[in-house]
Amino acid sequence: MGILNLTPDSFSDGGQHDSRDQALAHAQRLLDEGADILDVGAESTRPGATPLTADQEWARLAPVLTELVRWQRPVSVDTYHPATMSKALDLGVDIINDIWGFRQPGALASVASSTCGLCVMHMQGDPQTMQLQPIANDALGVVQRFFQERQDALLAAGVANRRWLLDPGIGFGKTVAQNLALLRHQADLLALGQPLLVGWSRKSTLGQVTGLDAPHRQIPSVAAALMAVERGARVVRVHDVALTRQALQVWMATQDFQGQ
Repeated sequence: MGILNLTPDSFSDGGQHDSRDQALAHAQRLLDEGADILDVGAESTRPGATPLTADQEWARLAPVLTELVRWQRPVSVDTYHPATMSKALDLGVDIINDIWGFRQPGALASVASSTCGLCVMHMQGDPQTMQLQPIANDALGVVQRFFQERQDALLAAGVANRRWLLDPGIGFGKTVAQNLALLRHQADLLALGQPLLVGWSRKSTLGQVTGLDAPHRQIPSVAAALMAVERGARVVRVHDVALTRQALQVWMATQDFQGQ
């Protein structure tokens, strides 16, 4: 899943793709590098980010999404606004990726009658407070219980379980140690029976481990993505598609030759 930020203030690439032409050029580059899915977001969710209204978000998204859906490639929209979800689905997007896990009033109703895919993410608190008040103790247990509750809510709303993936929300209200523990114990999340989407790309935990700032975390990001896939993740959300694809090609080749 290649990341396409339409924001002026995202933590890694804010302002680089916030015009329609820049965004579409980057989307084509991500596809050329091997992205299977384009994940388009118009509101930064970095710690402390200023929230947008649904109208502000849609004003950024609409010109880009209108063109992208014509490309006939899988498109995901990163939003927690129910009104944006409905408008994006009306345009024909394939996936809704919600950092709130479809907990906002009206979010489940906006997607329940569709056939779209859903990315259900865990976040502690909200973007303004999540790193000021991270999970207090066992992050794995908190995330597992959250996923079970959301799965029950989705099923109660009539959403078939084949439609959703789970995202542990690396960096969203977790400490460095908790983020690393979620990777180390990722198999315990797979025990819930749903595929995992994981986003380690350029996250601050990698900066804490390596001392690198966000634009220089490509190698740590690729390493984390590879470990996530090796531990069972089905989708990785990345900035650096070509480098991640190359690493995964080597890993997949070793799987092909196992036992030979």
